[in-house]
Amino acid sequence: MDLPVYTKQQLALRNGADKPQIWVAYKGLIYDMTESRLWRNGKHYEHWAGQDLTDELPDAPHTEAVFEKFTPIAQLAKPN
Repeated sequence: MDLPVYTKQQLALRNGADKPQIWVAYKGLIYDMTESRLWRNGKHYEHWAGQDLTDELPDAPHTEAVFEKFTPIAQLAKPN
């Protein structure tokens, strides 16, 4: 998979407020949720866009299978 790499800082800007895109990361991949009606205004229940949601998924009422509906658009840069 040859995807562009974005840092956590770049991801944080795609929160629906600072920039119009609504992106979230999960397990090292970044997904574009801009078109999802469940992510209106960059918020999905108590979760905010522009973040890595990997550690928050266990609290969700759904499984990681939800990400299969979306195509990864980038990779999240690994911390140094």
